[in-house]
This record gives sequence, structure tokens and C-alpha cells, in this order.
Amino acid sequence: MLSFDPKQIVSVTMILFAIIDILGAIPVIIELRQRAGHIQSEKASIVVLVLMVIFLFVGDELLNVIGLDVASFAIAGSLVIFIIAMEMILGIRFFKEEMPEAVSIVPLAFPLIAGAGTMTTLLSLKSQYQTQNILVGIIVNTVFVYLVLKNVKWLERLFGKTGIMVLRKAFGIILLAIAIKLFRTNTHL
Repeated sequence: MLSFDPKQIVSVTMILFAIIDILGAIPVIIELRQRAGHIQSEKASIVVLVLMVIFLFVGDELLNVIGLDVASFAIAGSLVIFIIAMEMILGIRFFKEEMPEAVSIVPLAFPLIAGAGTMTTLLSLKSQYQTQNILVGIIVNTVFVYLVLKNVKWLERLFGKTGIMVLRKAFGIILLAIAIKLFRTNTHL
């Protein structure tokens, strides 16, 4: 019989909220929306939910089957995040999407929202919390991600062009630091 523990649910929700950092990703989301023309918030949210649930249940096994460890997965995600950060800071585009709809999946849903940090966190949460409580935390965070993605136009108007430019540069540097930290913690240099 499944028993839901409110304390565990709140803990898992807050940990995932901090790792996903959807509020910190707002400038990146605005940048991606400007590039693509729109963000498919429903599609991105569903992909985020599915990726996190699948990784919760079969993450270790999936990586083992394709011969990867969590550290290699995290390093690959850090490189994509590094490139996104460089785009934001330098104003140069490395990702040249032929299909703007794809932006909702890569790089938004993965690796920005449900990236290596989120996936490795889910693997570590499995050892400390009951699965049903982790699932509730995943669902709560996915709803919050959806609300932010759905209201990105409003957020864009709120910040204005100058505010977005300043946020883009500042968060580009923060994102760059996150990418470097993720890379460093997963390499044994």
C-alpha cells in the first residue's frame, strides 16, 4: 500500500525546484522563444515529465545498457549548457535550428530543464525517499515549469527589451558557471 509523506513530498519538491531552477532559466526561455517564434509549453512540459519519470525508474539501467555512466551523461549536458551560455553572453548563435518547433524539446526540455543535474538528482533521491513521494515532487515541478513556459510572453513584456538584454548577459554568466561546475564535478582532473 502506498503512503504519501507530506514532509518527503515537500523536501523532494524543493530539491527538484532548486535543481531545475526554472525561474533562473527565464532569460534563456525568452531567448529561445524569440529565436523560435514560440515555445510549445504543453509539449515541453510533457517531455520534461516523461523524461524525469523514465529516468527515475530506469535511469541507471538505461545508462548501463548504452554503456554510459552518470558522470559522462552529466559532462555531455554541461557542454550543451556551456554553448547556450556562450550564445547568451556573446550574442552568437551556435544552435541553428532548422525546425523552430524542436526548440521546445532540445535544448529547452532537455538538457536545460530536465538535464543532467536533474537526472543525477533523481537517482540520488531514490536512495533517500519513497518513489511515490518523488513522483508527486516531479508532478508539482512540472506544473510550475508549465506555468512559467505558458506565461513567457507576459514575462518578456514585464522585463522589456533592456531588462531582457541585461538578464540574458547576467544569466549567461551564471549558466556558464553552472556548466563549468557540472563539468568539473564529473571529471576527475
